[in-house]
Parts: sequence; structure tokens; C-alpha cells
Amino acid sequence: MSIRIYNTLSREKETFVPGDPERVTMYACGPTVYNYAHIGNARPAVIFDLLHRVLSNRFPKVVYARNITDVDDKINAAAAQEGVSIDVITRRYADAYHADMAALGVGRPTVEPRATDHIDAIIAMIERLISLDHAYEAEGHVLFNVENFPDYGQLSRRDRREMIAGARVEVAPYKKHPGDFVLWKPSSEDLPGWDSPWGRGRPGWHIECSAMSASHLGEIIDIHAGGQDLVFPHHENEIAQSRCAHGTDTFARYWLHNGFVTVEKRKMSKSLGNTLIVHELLKQWPGEALRYLLLSAHYRQPLDWSEKALEQAQSTLDRLYGLLRDHAPAAASDEVAPDPAVTEALEDDLNTPTALAALNGLARQLAQAESGEQALLARRLRATGALIGLLQQAPADWFAQRQVAVQLSEATIEDLIQQRQQARQARDFAEADRIRDQLADQGIVIKDGPERTTWEVAAR
Repeated sequence: MSIRIYNTLSREKETFVPGDPERVTMYACGPTVYNYAHIGNARPAVIFDLLHRVLSNRFPKVVYARNITDVDDKINAAAAQEGVSIDVITRRYADAYHADMAALGVGRPTVEPRATDHIDAIIAMIERLISLDHAYEAEGHVLFNVENFPDYGQLSRRDRREMIAGARVEVAPYKKHPGDFVLWKPSSEDLPGWDSPWGRGRPGWHIECSAMSASHLGEIIDIHAGGQDLVFPHHENEIAQSRCAHGTDTFARYWLHNGFVTVEKRKMSKSLGNTLIVHELLKQWPGEALRYLLLSAHYRQPLDWSEKALEQAQSTLDRLYGLLRDHAPAAASDEVAPDPAVTEALEDDLNTPTALAALNGLARQLAQAESGEQALLARRLRATGALIGLLQQAPADWFAQRQVAVQLSEATIEDLIQQRQQARQARDFAEADRIRDQLADQGIVIKDGPERTTWEVAAR
């Protein structure tokens, strides 16, 4: 089966055919590092980490670039408020982003370019656009001339009047067309800036990604990914300036965009006070539970976040880790491929709901298997989880972190279960029930099976 992905450009699901199967290229818009990431920022990081895993499972080399925007007006404002340089702000929040995403099982991209390391490449691209009459200088600014690019609007499928009405465009008297966007803007002495042919200034946001993508992946790339909110104007502008600078008919062959995250059916916003910060969520919940929930809806659909859904994700992982604890996987030397049903679902436009259903189906097989089949099925469960980015901890470590509130060691829990078993055998059911209730009060749920009694930490 071929990998199929939904291409925003064509509005169709297409078979993925890279330009060079020996070197697949993928670019995802990364964070602007002026504050901690919220759960909406985490969704594309998790989704496109998964896409990278799926591609790497099929192709020998996948070059995945996810940038860091480290020069931006929001960064400038945060630095000014604290009275520090922008480097202090960007270093602090880039480090926090890396730690928080690692807790969600997000691996590092192949390359992680930063805008400030590519100023020379940005200036060179702008100079080329000017020389080709696709950009012009006006009052210390350099702007892209949208009227000189007939294909402008193909990705978002808007005509130019729709683009201007209500769009995030700056109206300025020096523009030839209201939709012309900034490639370079002047910096006052109190703002970060670099010398350029147009005076001291700093790049616009859109040109940064085009220059970084070309520097690390080439003029034409296979996949460009990002949030749904980036289709216009950011990605539309990237296409325009990249194609015009390089003289190509294509910038990215496939465009992927993830849907928004809502909270209890409401849009996440500062004004509503419902912005969920990953850094804070990780103080209360395991990162793997956050990842599971972020993958529970199809990436192109909205994802509604709720504490109830998070509790369910955590409870599901408790069950899966409980199975791996009770049924040791086969030796690591045994090569076991992920479950074909999960691989097939993920290669069908990252159909994570179907993939997670198949993962849980595999877990049910393990729970019902004969003893001779359990070790191999447990190994397959771990291998399948690895493809999705789940179930890679030792079960003891998973339950140890879940027992922070429980404050009972695994040995103590096992000893109490043994005492309860002895009480049942002595037909002292009152004592057996007391021990069960004692464990329940500490957040431990026990389950009596035909061969043995197992336990798990209850969802918070």
C-alpha cells in the first residue's frame, strides 16, 4: 500500500510520490519562542512528528526541518518588558519548548534552523526578488508585489478582494497594492536589526521560512506542513516568494494542515482564560497521555480538549501498560513489525483514530491469548506503540510516575494484594474488602482474573 495524504493545494487525498525517494524532504513551521507553548501549538508538533515516523518507516532518508522563529515583534515586546536582549527570551522558551515536546514523545527534527542564523540568505533572496521585479523598496521597507504573481491565492482559494477584507494585512500608503506583504522592515535603535542594502532592519516573518527551507531542503520540497491558521497569509506568501525567487512552478508538492484545538467546545483564547499551557499540564498529567489525546482525533478535524477526555486517555494507557507489565515482551532480538492494521491506517492520511482502535484491538488479543502467544504479542504491542510514539516506557516507570499522588510503592501494593488473597482463601471477606478499599483510597484499582489479580492506577 502507498502512503496517501490529503493535499490542501488540490483539496484531494493523493498518493505520496516524493521527488527523490532516497531523500524525502519535509518542512513544518515551528514555534515563535516568546512564551510557553499551549496545547494548540503542541498539536502540529505531535502530528508532524508522527508523519516523520511514518515516512521514515517507508523511506531510507527523510530530512525533516522544523524552524524556530527567534526574531519577531512579540519577542521584542517580551524582551522590552523584562529589560533583556531577545536572546535571553528566545533561549529560555526554546529550551522550554524542547523539554515540553520531548515529554509528549516528540523527537527532534533532522534540522532545526533559526531565523537569526539565516539573515544573509534572507537578504540574498530579497535581492533576487527585487531584481526580478517581484519586490520593491518603499520608505525603508521591501515589499512583495502580489500583482506580479498571477497564481497568488491558489492555496487558500481566495480572490484578492477576499484576501484583503478582514485579513491580517497591514494597510500602508507606501504599498502599491493593499495585499503586498513585507519582506524587510526598518528597525529603530531600540529594536534588533541587521545591516542590509535597504538600511538597518529585520526580516518579515514569511521570508524567513522560505529562506530556511531553501537553505536546508532545496528549492522544491516534498511536504510543507503547519496549522490550518497558516494557510493564509503565511503559506500563501511562502509559495509566492519562493516560486518567484527560484523560478519554479512548485514550491512544495504536498501541503498538510492540522485543525484547531478547542476546549470544552470553545475556542481557546486569552480573553476566555482557557489557554492550556503544556508546561503546566505536564505538572499534573503524564506527557504520553497528552500525546494520546492529541492523536485521538483525525489531524484535519478539530480536536476538543477536556479533562474527561484526558482522564480517558490516561486510563487507556494504564490498561495498556498493565498488559505489558503482566505479560513480558519477547526478547529484543526477535524482530517484530508493527501491527499491519495500524501501519495501514497511518499511511492513509494519518488516520490516528483507526490506528489507536487497532492498537487497542491488539491489546485485547494479548489479554485473551494463550500463554505461549503472549510474549510475541506483547512485543508486537510495543513495536506498534513505537510507531505511534506510545508505550516506550518500562511499565514500572509508567506506574511509578502515576503513583505520585498514591504514595505507595509497587512492592507495598503487591504485598497488600497478597494479604487480600490470603484473606479470601481464609474466607475473611470483610478483611479482603477492607484491603480492596484501602487500595482504592490510594488510587489503586485491582482486578481479579482467572489466573491472578492485577492492578492499575486509577485515572485522576
